[in-house]
Amino acid sequence: MQSLKGRTVLLTGASKGIGAATAKTLLDMGAYLIAHYGTDRAGVEAVLKDVDPDRYRILQADFSKLADVRRLWDEAVAWRDRVDVLVNNAAIFLNAGGIEEDEAEWDEVWDRTLLVNVRAPSDLMRRAVHHYKAMGGGIIVTVVSWNAQRGSSSPKTIAYAASKGALKAATQTIARTYADQNILAYIIAPGVVKTRMSEESAAVLGGVDKLTASLAMGEWVPPEEIGSLIGFLATGTCRHMTGGTIDFNGASYVR
Repeated sequence: MQSLKGRTVLLTGASKGIGAATAKTLLDMGAYLIAHYGTDRAGVEAVLKDVDPDRYRILQADFSKLADVRRLWDEAVAWRDRVDVLVNNAAIFLNAGGIEEDEAEWDEVWDRTLLVNVRAPSDLMRRAVHHYKAMGGGIIVTVVSWNAQRGSSSPKTIAYAASKGALKAATQTIARTYADQNILAYIIAPGVVKTRMSEESAAVLGGVDKLTASLAMGEWVPPEEIGSLIGFLATGTCRHMTGGTIDFNGASYVR
């Protein structure tokens, strides 16, 4: 396993699913971890229960409040005077507010989804870029979704799909603009991952069994595999992969 020894990583959405698996990988690789959560502090504490407390810091931020997002970045940097890697993982999935729903619900879901899934992580990336320019470089890893590539299978989740497409484009813009300043930005686009969010999505698409049968490997992506990829990208080993989008769906969607 490659090393992240001495590097400080800010991981958003660390309490469950991909975030929890990634937190374990980053710590195993030697990183100092800033583990963000929105509401589930107990989930983060469960992930970190056997870890040396000097190796991590737990920070809360509500991504629907930009003041919280900005405070999160400031507190993350203050812990060790630097953040070397930002992992944009936190997101919400609202199975509501689709094309067939009433306008009030449509408006509410779009506003909340774009704020949490696009504006908040983009604000963190903006601050990261300024920080990295002063440090001589840094890394961003953004987790989106295969919906960013192909759209959603349900009109009820159009806002979610659009938010992931927007965040993908924002990350690519940073990659293209700042590559010559050693600021690297990667995108991971998972398919159906074995998480609570995917279980909620399955309900929209006819249930777990139906969704599983539609997958090329006949199984959901283990979040630990995505955590391993995030850990590798965080090392900066493949610098010229910056700007790239890595599909992670077990050959169920091949471009």
